[in-house]
This record gives sequence, C-alpha cells and structure tokens, in this order.
Amino acid sequence: MVEVDTLNSQHAAQTAAPPAGPLVECVPNFSEGADPEAVRAIVRAMQVEGVSLLDWSLDDDHHRSVVTLAGEPQAVLEAAVRGVGKAAELIDLTRQQGAHPRIGAADVLPFVPLQGITLPQAVLLAHRAGQEIWKRYRIPVYFYEAAATRPDRSLLEDVRRGQFEGLRRESVNNPARRPDVGGPSLHPTAGACAVGARQLLIACNVYLNTKDVAVARAVAREVRASSGGLAGVKALGLSVDSRAQVSMNITDFRRTPISRVYAAVAQAAQHAGAEPEEVELIGLIPEAALEPGSDWMRRVRGVPLQERTIERKLKSPLDWPQQG
Repeated sequence: MVEVDTLNSQHAAQTAAPPAGPLVECVPNFSEGADPEAVRAIVRAMQVEGVSLLDWSLDDDHHRSVVTLAGEPQAVLEAAVRGVGKAAELIDLTRQQGAHPRIGAADVLPFVPLQGITLPQAVLLAHRAGQEIWKRYRIPVYFYEAAATRPDRSLLEDVRRGQFEGLRRESVNNPARRPDVGGPSLHPTAGACAVGARQLLIACNVYLNTKDVAVARAVAREVRASSGGLAGVKALGLSVDSRAQVSMNITDFRRTPISRVYAAVAQAAQHAGAEPEEVELIGLIPEAALEPGSDWMRRVRGVPLQERTIERKLKSPLDWPQQG
C-alpha cells in the first residue's frame, strides 16, 4: 500500500485537541489505485467544513484507495456523498480490474461512531447517505452491516458476491439481488455503492514468503470466522505483486486481538510450508489495538504505528490535497 505522505508534500496540521461534540468516522473505499491524480481529485471533492482528513492511501495491485474522514455527522455525510459523485465521474468499472473484489466506483461507504453518537444513529446517517447517492447521481445502493435492511445483506461479502460484472446481470434478473435504493439496473460505469454502519475495524494484510496463492487461500479459509476460524475475522487469499497475501478485516479487535489473528495465520501458514514475511495495515488503527512488543507489530512496514492511530490523527489531521 502506498501511503499518502509519500504521494504529496502536504504536512499535517498543528497538533491540537480533538474536536468537541459528536464525531463520526467514514472510511470510503474507491476502486482506483493506479492513478494518484484521480484519487487526489476524489479526496479534494470531499473537503467540507466540519470534516477532517485523517488518512488516504492507494494500492496499485488491489486497484483500490482508502480514505478516512471524521467530523460532525451531517458534514461527514455530505463529504462522503460528494466523494461518491466524483468517483463516478472518474472511475469506469468496465475498464477496471484489480485483486480486490468490488461492485462500485465508490465501492463501500461505512459510517463509524467515534464520540457522542450511537451505532443506531450511524445507521440513520447511512440510510440518508444512500438516498442522497441515488437522488444526486443515480447510483443504486445496498445497505450492509448494521445498516442492512434485510438479514441476507448484513455481510458485505454477500452483497458483493459476483462483483460488478455478476451483480450487473443479477440485479435485473433476480429480485433477491436488487438494490435497496434505486435500480434495478446498476450505473453503467460506476456500478453500485455498499453503504453501511459498523464499529471500528482493522484492515490487515499478511504477506507470506511464497508466491503460491493457494497457500494464502488455505490460510484465509483456516482463520476466517465463516469457515469456523476466529470470531470477527474476514479473510481472503490473494496474489499481490506475485506474492501470496492473506487480506483480512478484524471486526472486533477486543474479542480477537491482532496478535491472536497473526498467530493463527502463522500456524496455518506453517502447516503449508510457509511463514509470514510482512504485515501491512490499511488506514488507521485505534490506540487500544496496539500491542507493543508483539510479533505482528515488529513486521509492520511503512509509517510507525504510533503515527497511524485514529486518536493521533484526530489531534493532527492532514491538509486537504490541493489542485496541481
């Protein structure tokens, strides 16, 4: 993953106290990781008063960018919806391919309560965002996680089954796959957007010392909750830059700490004749998830973890990228 600080010369703002009042985080994922200028334009479009830019990064292999915003709930909602619109202008899914599954130019849009706001209130934000996305841009919306309006759409992987290409056919032909808002046809180039509400999660990739993607898939199958593995762990085995990668979301780090997930990955990899080589975190991490002295922290690449916590970024957000 290429970190934002290596992409521009912008400096973080002066350290200050985090904002008072209700705070919500939004972590939009966009299906563009090869064009830094396009990602900058999407990020710029989300500059709204009352919203702080905490982090943004892009990954060429996954063909994906991840942005972290935080601020006053209504302002964050507006910023997120504008980002979806700009992504629809700049990303054509009929020409886009990458290692990461996707159904939309703005693929997922989760709202996360941080301070003075409950998860049910975040659900209401997600539902309002979905209505605005359809109203402004005619991009249909699927609600997932806590915002799901039907039980079969609680899990993002179920919403995203078949990806853009498969969902484009099924949304028209299969009533069970029609969007929650808009449609039934997907936007011809921007697809659909999965809008959700959830608690904090940790996106973590573990690279193995093998090129064999079958090993990564076997490890992912061993550790993910849906296969009987660890609670709150979602995992895929991917080939990224000719390296086997176990790509994971840890949805409850208090119940299942990263150290436990890493140990399970290492054990499963060992059974297949491999071992972890490097750990990559996507986006930010809560301070409470840090485990000083742990094996996984010693293998993290890039910016020191203490610089990548949500709490630190709230006190010292990034400058918004400028034109040119």
